[in-house]
Amino acid sequence: MILSDKTIMKMLTEGSLTITPMEPEQIQPASVDIRLGNTFSIVEDSSTGIISMDRKIDYKTMETDTYILLPGQFVLATTMEYFVLPDDLTAFVEGRSSLGRMGLFIQNAGWVDPGFRGEITLELYNANRCAIELKAGRRVGQLVFAKMDDHALHPYCGKYQGQKGATGSRVYMDTELQ
Repeated sequence: MILSDKTIMKMLTEGSLTITPMEPEQIQPASVDIRLGNTFSIVEDSSTGIISMDRKIDYKTMETDTYILLPGQFVLATTMEYFVLPDDLTAFVEGRSSLGRMGLFIQNAGWVDPGFRGEITLELYNANRCAIELKAGRRVGQLVFAKMDDHALHPYCGKYQGQKGATGSRVYMDTELQ
């Protein structure tokens, strides 16, 4: 079940859902607007020109209120908000249509697990032929919350728990089943 504005406000008031900082205007009928933070990360060039899933990837991270995303460029960014989800609530990240129409693709694998705590890292890609000016504090998407039928047996406690800032891939920490 998708949560309504009324339920979201109730959960925020009772403290079962935490979003900080947050303005009341961010609450929409069936979502909460998320804003762009001021941390951006790009993959550092490697001597081989190859990114491996088996090794730690180096990123150049910067804090700035304005970031110019060049055509065809990919950057990690973060939300301004820090989230604490209970273990019976999940969320979907959706980009804003108005930004998609500018050629800005916003993704984060689209899913926030129950029990997650942290800022959400967004993957931004400029599909336009013009550069796009990104400004911290601007609305970039929304979080749509869905109530689960029961509490998760194993709430999220993975490698991104508690993340702050634009957090790079930690795929090298995965242990694959043989």
